[in-house]
Amino acid sequence: MSEVSFTAVRGVLFDLDGTLIDSAPDLGFAADQLRSVRGLPSLPLQAYRPLAGAGARGMLSVAFGITPDHPDFPGLREEFFTNYEQCIHDQTALFPGIQELVATLEHSPLKWGVVTNKVERFTSLIAQRVALFANAGAIVSGDTTAYSKPHPEPLWEAARRLGLEPHECIYVGDDERDIQAGQAAGMKTVVAMYGYLGSGASPKSWGADAEIYSPLDLLKLMGLD
Repeated sequence: MSEVSFTAVRGVLFDLDGTLIDSAPDLGFAADQLRSVRGLPSLPLQAYRPLAGAGARGMLSVAFGITPDHPDFPGLREEFFTNYEQCIHDQTALFPGIQELVATLEHSPLKWGVVTNKVERFTSLIAQRVALFANAGAIVSGDTTAYSKPHPEPLWEAARRLGLEPHECIYVGDDERDIQAGQAAGMKTVVAMYGYLGSGASPKSWGADAEIYSPLDLLKLMGLD
């Protein structure tokens, strides 16, 4: 864990998938169903996990090796969304330590919230089914503002909802886009090294202010342990 201290921070913003929740099993299953109905062999979860943070883009790249500019992408994406909506919380769970981390934040003067590229259609379903999110001071989805990460606007919106200035917040995420967004927003940034990180990623090169290898490491950074 980094030795950087964040004791002057007033708010903590988190990415969702790969940082607070492990949604890879459900995302991977929804994508693999697309292969099954087309008579293709199933792929293991380990194939999907690294790109789970990239949503449909990541899952379809694993399942079919296609990018958003492929003519079949829009149709497959909608089919994937339908599958995912049906299994969105079958296997999804909080990462170990998240419950304790958030409970500690809620018993401190700090505010906390979520900024995700997951669209409201799915974020709201997760929030309804996981009691942890009931007390979040802000939940900003990928379509809440006109932009999504790595643009800083969703993080600025979350800071506004918390009643804080961006420089008073830190952003914790497991994808390079998270770090780029946090830096562009003027926030300190922390890489969740226990998350998905992306295929072939080099998180130490992202320029984050700190790295954590378990959720509870964040409490040590903030002097709350």
